[in-house]
Amino acid sequence: MNVRRRLIPGTALAVATALGLGALTACSSDTGAHRSGKFDVVASFYPMAFLAEQIGGRYVHVTSLAQPGQEPHELEISARQAVGLEESDAVLYLKGLQPSVDDTVAQSGVKTKIDAASLTTLEDHGTEVGGHAAAHDHEHEHSQAEDLHIWLDPVRYAEVARGVGKAFEKADPKHADAYRKNTDALVKKLDALDTRFEQGLKNTKSKVFITTHASFGYLAERYGLTQEAISGLDPESEPSTSRIRDLETMAKADGVSTIFYETLVSNKAAKTLARDTHLRTDVLDPIEGIVKGRSRGSDYFEVMEANLTALQTALGAK
Repeated sequence: MNVRRRLIPGTALAVATALGLGALTACSSDTGAHRSGKFDVVASFYPMAFLAEQIGGRYVHVTSLAQPGQEPHELEISARQAVGLEESDAVLYLKGLQPSVDDTVAQSGVKTKIDAASLTTLEDHGTEVGGHAAAHDHEHEHSQAEDLHIWLDPVRYAEVARGVGKAFEKADPKHADAYRKNTDALVKKLDALDTRFEQGLKNTKSKVFITTHASFGYLAERYGLTQEAISGLDPESEPSTSRIRDLETMAKADGVSTIFYETLVSNKAAKTLARDTHLRTDVLDPIEGIVKGRSRGSDYFEVMEANLTALQTALGAK
């Protein structure tokens, strides 16, 4: 844990100067860095915060930079958050997903910086991922980019969990045994989730699903499905007219029954495509945040189970 305030470089120094010493003291208390007496972890958004909470248990205090209902890609670090991050014992983030977070972390003096993207393998994905895409790349627009939605693949998420657990053990050796035990328990639950997805999606009438943006590429590849996204990896990108025409044709050819949308991004494109193709809509949640009353569950595992049920229904699981 922090026993003294670190020197604050770069952007954080400017922020601290602007706020004044009194504001600095208040921000430290808000993040719990000095008040909680625990290993203080700042997480960039929900999937990272969930890992920190599950692995750290009662020995960590976790602060999430992205709040419930906030689209994490658009997060801009506030002055208060920058100072809180600087005062933390560790930061857990996914480099490349949130530029504002990346810049703040790079300039901070936090001793333990855990980049989840470095703890597993990444692939380049476009609007189409899976068997259908591999066979028809030449027929569609196929913009490739590094896909960071690793938490939607339970196997990759478990790999990240192991890496985070080891980082916690090293940074806070006093509680290493507890972190190791909690990590093992979390990985066991993720392995069981992987098995449920594998068995639940093994025998389906269709293997193709359409969603708003390309969040589910790793999940599709893991379980032998094909993701067709209206937009690419950027949730705010607009699909071209030709892309919409291709999706309408593909939906008929592949027996698609459902157009999926998500909770934190506009569903306008999904609703329009569903209306034009006479298909129904449903939620497939990329779990970038848990929103009470909107999310289909109170945590990662509950929402993933809801996603499995939605996919089974849409794909005609036998």
